[in-house]
Amino acid sequence: MVKEKIESRIRTHQENKHTPDNDTRKLDFSDSEFSCSEYGIKTEVVIVRYGELALKSTGVRNWYEKILMRNIAAMLDSRNIPYSQIRREWGRIFIESADPCAAEAAADVFGIVSTSPALTAEPTLESAASVCAALARDLVLEGESFAIRARRSGNHTFSSADIGRNCGDAVWNELEKEGKHPRVNLSSPDKEIFVEMRQNLAYVYLKTFKGVGGLPLGTQGSMVVLMSGGLDSPVAAWLMMKRGVMVTPVYCSNSPYAEDAARERAFDCIRQLQKWAPGHQFTTYEIPHGPNLKAFIDICNRKNTCLLCKRMMYREAYEVMRKEGASGIITGSSLGQVASQTAANMYAEIYQLAIPIYHPLIALDKTEIMDIARKIGTYDISNRSAGSCTAVPERPEIEAKYDLIVLEERKMDIETMVSNAMKAAQVLKL
Repeated sequence: MVKEKIESRIRTHQENKHTPDNDTRKLDFSDSEFSCSEYGIKTEVVIVRYGELALKSTGVRNWYEKILMRNIAAMLDSRNIPYSQIRREWGRIFIESADPCAAEAAADVFGIVSTSPALTAEPTLESAASVCAALARDLVLEGESFAIRARRSGNHTFSSADIGRNCGDAVWNELEKEGKHPRVNLSSPDKEIFVEMRQNLAYVYLKTFKGVGGLPLGTQGSMVVLMSGGLDSPVAAWLMMKRGVMVTPVYCSNSPYAEDAARERAFDCIRQLQKWAPGHQFTTYEIPHGPNLKAFIDICNRKNTCLLCKRMMYREAYEVMRKEGASGIITGSSLGQVASQTAANMYAEIYQLAIPIYHPLIALDKTEIMDIARKIGTYDISNRSAGSCTAVPERPEIEAKYDLIVLEERKMDIETMVSNAMKAAQVLKL
């Protein structure tokens, strides 16, 4: 029902040089009730710009754009932002909304590089100039300089330079009528007015919100992510989501070697990540890992506990991957960050395991990871005190021989251990 509701409010009319979009419907400027938070201007539509998906073949691009539009609609709905329609033309998506928050919300959708809340005008020099002049009246203060930034697409009898000159003249004249002394500064103006002239409408705006970029969520299938709740794994999941991957979180519970606070921290990170994926409900798996840890501690060389633990987590995540029809496993490993993440150990962890494993943080340092965690809203959650895993040995192995852990595993019935863990696993909708 939710999907049908969203799709009914999305129009996918494609425009190109040969088949222009003939729909020139726009919101009535005089009826707009909402104001842009920064300048107090009225907003009619949000311009949405995307990046690398524009390089895809026509068929793939068409599919990506439709998914992107559904994701935009889901984001707006999740934040209770009203909109009447989402439509697309060649190279742009437009959200018809008078709510200035729509532009900021859309900028948080994967695949979008920038958004701008804009006013519309007829695609003529006179109409665009009139809107620019009206905006400049309250925007440009006495003593401030201004610049017009113009671009165009489609077939027009005038150039971008013509747009800039005509709109600039209109702004200058309007400011003089207000008793101000205008100045033009094209290199570093105090205020800028942007004009995007398209085939059937002109768009005038003052502000651009930077988007998260990447690819639309859901275009690259799904993967399982090992979620611990620390700083790294939520960032790793988010980065793969940015590349269009839908994630299935797996939390391996180390109880009784970990506190309950670790579990809640991990689940809260998952809930925060869910905010970046409205319309895509996560399926979370909680797998009891403590009994396997106890077996490693009791039977194997103590210094190898962490390596054995990670290999078992990979096996458990692989079972989830197969069940969910996913294509890989995501970890938060960063090379050399902790003892278990040396190059030698990471080789030993995957030796003879035919499992596709992705490490999006592999070359990032801790500062870079922390910066992303702050950006995505998981930093404060991950920094909550949750104790340390008491199964970690005092002196863990840091240069494991690649086949050493295989020899250790022969002391145990690994298949039965994996099977028992999966039988006790819980499937959650957080």
